[in-house]
Order: sequence, then structure tokens, then C-alpha cells
Amino acid sequence: MRAEKQYLISEVDTHLKKSNYVILTNFAKVTVADTAELRKRLAAEKAEFHVVKNSSLRVAAKTLGLPEFDAAALAGPTAIVVGGKNSAGVAKILKKFFEEKQKLELKLGVMDKKIVSAADLSKIADLPPFDALRAQFLGLLTSNAAAFVRVLDAKVKKEQPAAPAA
Repeated sequence: MRAEKQYLISEVDTHLKKSNYVILTNFAKVTVADTAELRKRLAAEKAEFHVVKNSSLRVAAKTLGLPEFDAAALAGPTAIVVGGKNSAGVAKILKKFFEEKQKLELKLGVMDKKIVSAADLSKIADLPPFDALRAQFLGLLTSNAAAFVRVLDAKVKKEQPAAPAA
């Protein structure tokens, strides 16, 4: 293998190792200014946007044990989004950018070595932030516990005879 090709593959390999997810996008209509804006937005989630060669991506993904991308996913110009811990937050940023600019197209994603369709990425982007989900879950737990305590308290009060008035 030529040294240039090996360098490109190792560069993509380095990018893919930055997180447990990768999102593939088609950036055909994206301008340099749009790319700079997207990278700035992604920096808030510590994510990165990189333009890659499809052949290098295919080889690097295979060496890392990622699922094989279908031909449609690697058709046309491809960029990857990697990095950061909050894949849902990154999906939100990408979806909002697409809605505003109508330029970037999500192809597919890989999360925990499983293929995720563009439609599923859109659904993930619509989820509330993780902290909000945690708060909702804790709210459910505490409201049920409080209701249970009220029922027990009512049962105890019902069974106890009324105290004589002094």
C-alpha cells in the first residue's frame, strides 16, 4: 500500500477512535463558511467534523470492527462527525443545522458498533437532553413513593380510633 494511502487510512482510524459513535453526512452543498459554523457548534459537545475519502473510511472502519457500510452510504462526498460523549446532543446540532441551512444530509450513524439509520438519528435528536430525562425519571420515582406513603398514612389514620377531645 502506498504511503499516502496508508496515511489517509490511519488519519481516519484516529478520528474513528475518538468516540463510540460516528455519524456519516453528505456535505455536497456545504460552503466553507457553513463548515466553520458547524464545527463551532459541534465544539460545544466536543465533537469534530472531518471530510474523509470513502475508501479510507471503509478500510479504517473494517479494521476497527465497525459494521460494513452499504454502497449508498458511501456514495458521493462524505464527512464524519465523531468525538464527545453526548451522541444525542451531536444529533440535535446536526438536525438543527440541516433545518436552518438545508444543505447537510445525514446518511447514517454507527453507535456502539450498530448501524443507525438517518431516520433513527432524527428521532434521537428529538429526545430531551439526558439531564431532563434523568429529572423526569426521578420525578416519577418520587411521586409514586409519595403517593404510596399517603395511602399508608390514610390507612393508619382510618384504623386508629379518634382521640377524645380534651
